[in-house]
Amino acid sequence: MITGIHHIAIICSNYEVSKNFYTEKLGFTIIREVYREARDSYKLDLEVNGLYQIELFSFPNPPARTSRPEASGLRHLAFSVDDLDAMVEVLNRQNITSEPIRIDEFTGKRFTFIADPDDLPIEFYEK
Repeated sequence: MITGIHHIAIICSNYEVSKNFYTEKLGFTIIREVYREARDSYKLDLEVNGLYQIELFSFPNPPARTSRPEASGLRHLAFSVDDLDAMVEVLNRQNITSEPIRIDEFTGKRFTFIADPDDLPIEFYEK
């Protein structure tokens, strides 16, 4: 019945900062950008490798995300990468700090985390 994940919706606190982060720093491609006057809100549709992935929304004065300690709800986003060391190097060149690389105890795969501008945890998981 379910064939995959269609998209992930993110509400950001500063649209221009988050738009720059996801497009310029992480390299997502803009599919469309719409300003919705009735909601005083932008909706930015982003893709990676031709797949629709993220809807980035702005709303006036959204509440802060409860993140730490761990809260109920969405915990983090995880993106696959072919080469984790290369991804970390790209992040470092853009002054984005990643956590130390860890090894998944069950799969033996390497991964690390960063935070987006609103402190949403983002994981990069090596194939």
